[in-house]
Amino acid sequence: MNHKKEMLGLIEQLVNIDSGSNYKKGIDAVAEILLKPFKEMGFKITMQKNKQYGNNIVIQYDEHISTDILLVAHMDTVFPVGTVRDRPFEIKGNRAYGPGIIDMKSSLITLLYAVKALYHHNNDAYKNITIILNGDEEIGSPTSRKLIEEISTTKKYALIMEPARKDGSIVSARRGGGKYILSVKGKAAHSGVSPEEGKSAIEELAHKIIKLQQLNNAQKGISINVGVIEGGDAVNVVPSEAKGMVDVRITSRDQAKYVRKRIEEICSKPDIKGTHITLKGGINRLPLELNQANKKLLHVIQDVADAIGIELKAVHTGGGSDASFPANLGVATVDGLGPVGGGLHNEDEYLEIDSLTERCFLLAETISKLSE
Repeated sequence: MNHKKEMLGLIEQLVNIDSGSNYKKGIDAVAEILLKPFKEMGFKITMQKNKQYGNNIVIQYDEHISTDILLVAHMDTVFPVGTVRDRPFEIKGNRAYGPGIIDMKSSLITLLYAVKALYHHNNDAYKNITIILNGDEEIGSPTSRKLIEEISTTKKYALIMEPARKDGSIVSARRGGGKYILSVKGKAAHSGVSPEEGKSAIEELAHKIIKLQQLNNAQKGISINVGVIEGGDAVNVVPSEAKGMVDVRITSRDQAKYVRKRIEEICSKPDIKGTHITLKGGINRLPLELNQANKKLLHVIQDVADAIGIELKAVHTGGGSDASFPANLGVATVDGLGPVGGGLHNEDEYLEIDSLTERCFLLAETISKLSE
């Protein structure tokens, strides 16, 4: 399976297409490149069309026959239109660089070539998979979550194609989380002439920020971060509006109910009389926990890795992914099965080129093993 040059050529094509989550045209262009080789292998394509975001795609050899294995990969990135123009795909030594190269355009090609390997070696395991390519993972999978969950209910295993960590580890556990938007309305007044008539939305928001930040508990893995605040129109006006954007991370399912309840309690009544609070959002991804089913799947993958000469570790990571959805429906789930790289979501994002064929082989052999 030494198709490294061919794989890199396709990765270059994908990387050089802007496909931020809000750029439907780019995401759909990525899909068009990927679907052609699957069709040539006889796969059936079902497309869930979206007006705002990229289309979600289901790929299966025969849509009328049940499969055991779900593979999920996303086509969107975090980068705005124009990023590719400023820093297109390039190779420096043993690494390739470009927006979204490791998160997760290289994974898309790794997945394609793992399936190709099974197909060309007449290994019928490729008929035992259902693939979901979604276009909105980076913004919480608002249109694809339901699709992933519906298809997950019929599966034994879920292999999620987020990249391996920079040391080569795959992902056995992830934190869950979500986002809230806290909007405050007060009453404007001139800060010099009649400040007593005003009700400061910023002051109210400040009270809420302090209380929300006090929910942090590093020991238990609860993280609350008010990362963006907005408010006010002029320095000499008591502000009538303010907004805070809150990022929430949790480590266990039990924490979701507790954190949700505490945030709602904090925002249920104002500290500054005369202000009004609106809370929107919530926890939309439960954690990927290393339960018994996931441990068993992890051991299968590690046994496959040992057999082909790869030392494979598994780690817990703080970021969320689509792995949460099948895992919390009882499907044995492991993440991080893409190639090795680092610098996710920043301008130094890179792929370790030598990991391409290795992780492709690992994925193909894992699919084969799970299909026995």
